[in-house]
Amino acid sequence: MRRLVLAAAMLGTVSAAQAADMPDLPVLRGGFTDGLSKTSRNWDGAYVGGNAGYTTDATDFSQSVVGLTNYIFRDSVLQQPTANWSLLNKANTQGVNFGGFIGRNWQWYDAILGLEGTYSYFDNLYTQTSGYNSLVITNPPGDNPPEGTTNNYNVTLTGTAAAKVKDMISLRGRVGWDGGDFMPYAFFGAAVGRMDVSRTVTSDVTLTQIVSTTVGGVTTTTSNTYAVPAQSQTQSQHRTNTFAVGWTAGLGLEYCIWDGLFARVEYEYVRFSPVMNTQVTLNNARLGLGYKF
Repeated sequence: MRRLVLAAAMLGTVSAAQAADMPDLPVLRGGFTDGLSKTSRNWDGAYVGGNAGYTTDATDFSQSVVGLTNYIFRDSVLQQPTANWSLLNKANTQGVNFGGFIGRNWQWYDAILGLEGTYSYFDNLYTQTSGYNSLVITNPPGDNPPEGTTNNYNVTLTGTAAAKVKDMISLRGRVGWDGGDFMPYAFFGAAVGRMDVSRTVTSDVTLTQIVSTTVGGVTTTTSNTYAVPAQSQTQSQHRTNTFAVGWTAGLGLEYCIWDGLFARVEYEYVRFSPVMNTQVTLNNARLGLGYKF
């Protein structure tokens, strides 16, 4: 009996030593670790801030003088043949932008919806172009010369156009995601730009009439050139501080620096409706600093 008690005591001592050497696994304690987790931040509330950045301007002048040439050649046989002339080209420029923003966020769990108003001032965002085109139009539709007569209209157009974007306001809806200290977002909205736009075109038209007559089997050809003053003129148009509506869309990222202070980086695309047949497209890259109340 004494031997059995001694053996049991020794076995209990060895088991206790082995249990002490085993790793501290959560399953042995009846629980698990919480794993990875992110710190959620409250992005809900009103905010205000300022920004600065870089802008590229692509202005399409290809149809800028069409309205002027249509006026010059109105009610004439030359209006239809010249209506689709692409006299001018696109032009590009770049500059810096400065501005501010004010908005409001509403947060539901990780989803964030917002409404934001912005103002942007553009420094010397000016584009211009010029062009020249000449064409001989023979017996255009609606022209009914006498038999044996060919009418050749020698049309030369010279044009210039310019556009300067001064500033812009926008109203944007935002959709974001709470990534802790980071909040990526996308936006879409309406924009109104203020700009100066000008265009000028000069037309020079002459008519060369070639008359062929046949007498006694002998054909005689004569040619005479006449000025056409009614369609040879200069037309100009200039608008200062005119407003162009458009739309804007883009992506951005905000980072909470401390408490309500945050920084942002964003890209914005803006497309305005044509002003005097001149269409302006902007690409804006910005860095900003704001505060959420």
